[in-house]
Amino acid sequence: MAEREHEREREDVREHVRVAVIGSGFGGLGAAVRLRREGITDFVVLERAGAVGGTWRDNDYPGCACDVPSHLYSFSFAPNPEWPRNFSGQAHIRAYLERVTDTFGLRPHLRFDSEVLGMRWNGEALHWEISTASGALTADVVVSATGPLSDPKIPDVPGLDGFPGKVFHSSRWDHGYDLRGKRVAMIGTGASAIQIVPSIQPVVGRLALFQRTPAWVLPRADRRITGAERWLHTKVPATRTMRRGLLWGIRELQVSAFTKRPKELGLIEFLAKGHIRKAIKDPMLRAKLTPDYRIGCKRILLSNDYYPALAQPNVDVVAAGLKEVRGNVLVGSDGSETEADAIVFGTGFHVTDMPIARRVTGVHGTTLAEEWKDGMEALRGASAAGFPNFLTIIGPNTGLGNSSMILIIESQLNYMADFVRQLDTLGGGGKIALDARPSAVHAWSHGVQRRMERTVWNTGCDSWYLDANGRNTTVWPGTTAEFRKVTRRIDLAEYEVLRPPHRTEGRRGATVVGAGAGVGTGAAV
Repeated sequence: MAEREHEREREDVREHVRVAVIGSGFGGLGAAVRLRREGITDFVVLERAGAVGGTWRDNDYPGCACDVPSHLYSFSFAPNPEWPRNFSGQAHIRAYLERVTDTFGLRPHLRFDSEVLGMRWNGEALHWEISTASGALTADVVVSATGPLSDPKIPDVPGLDGFPGKVFHSSRWDHGYDLRGKRVAMIGTGASAIQIVPSIQPVVGRLALFQRTPAWVLPRADRRITGAERWLHTKVPATRTMRRGLLWGIRELQVSAFTKRPKELGLIEFLAKGHIRKAIKDPMLRAKLTPDYRIGCKRILLSNDYYPALAQPNVDVVAAGLKEVRGNVLVGSDGSETEADAIVFGTGFHVTDMPIARRVTGVHGTTLAEEWKDGMEALRGASAAGFPNFLTIIGPNTGLGNSSMILIIESQLNYMADFVRQLDTLGGGGKIALDARPSAVHAWSHGVQRRMERTVWNTGCDSWYLDANGRNTTVWPGTTAEFRKVTRRIDLAEYEVLRPPHRTEGRRGATVVGAGAGVGTGAAV
């Protein structure tokens, strides 16, 4: 009895905030800035690590850089006239996020070393109960900005535990391990691998690249941004706005080829094949590196030094996945055997099975992961049914195949801001919650999937865009301008309004108040 009373006392003194943001990458910091701009200062940013930066903090492997132009891969409300290159490296992007943190006064809101261990919806109090590595708290609203590229995925390879050498993932690079003269196996040929391979090839003794599926790679139009350009962008802000607008416009014009007319990508495919021929003279190697699927089905990669590195005499391309490890021998799915001192996995992240989803328990006592067992879906990429006052930044079907994710993030921040405004307006000083109607979520998801059928991403290749059921729950099948339009404000017809329960004996749970006669026309994409 005394223990129960003590537990109740601890509940009473638990810290409460208006909004809890999870993650301090672009999404989390953007949410924090937007909350402050909306006049909300009662919020915290829960970060599991000891510094801000998200994926740009964790990924510091050799050669790490962005494949989106710098002036587009930054917040519209925090332009950086001093970007040093067209495509910035990891260090410059991380430094940019640190500056954003300081410029907008976000430090007091940050809670480092505060990994979210679990959170549960309290239907009587209409708030989230959150357990973190640094303590417990409650919040009226939770904004999950953990991002899709945060938790590395390492395949379950038989015998890997018995490998006597070094093993690490590209996003957890071991800088204390010297690769010089070593026999290194690089597993995977995605965006990280094509940057790592040219960076380590000159120093390793031998490099074996395990390639399950070749990627389409185009030249990278990178160069140093001159001092005159940086001066102009600083002194005449309109010039950097024009530069950003031009970069955005070019990518918006490309979208229809990806989403409606994949056959138009044939010219780009021809250019990519020319890029291979220019660097790879060996016809057998060239055949290994030439994809057999429509360009764009997987993410198109950019590099000027990837193919030249693969043509070097100390590099072997194994056109197979890693099947098994026997001591220091790596066995490919084609039966080939390769000896190695170190294995580097460039095998991506848990994108379609977000790890945070296993830690979030909603109205029905089920986790978000359980609700998403047949595939992720969320209203306008943000709200999942049965999880009131819970918003995801970079949620299901918000990814992009050819442009800047910052554009999507800022659109979702608009949605978040209106969501909080609606809570204040409808609540009238009291506490309420908004829960996405299942019918609205399904209608939205069905509309997205219907549009997905004609896109290049559904032309037959196996990519990280697809979940275990082969459904694309990752990419947005439209322009960023269209996404901004459909996330400009909350459609209350798509939500149920939850109010605190009447305090009558035997009655538990929140009162549901209908917000509209049915699902608004905005539910269909």
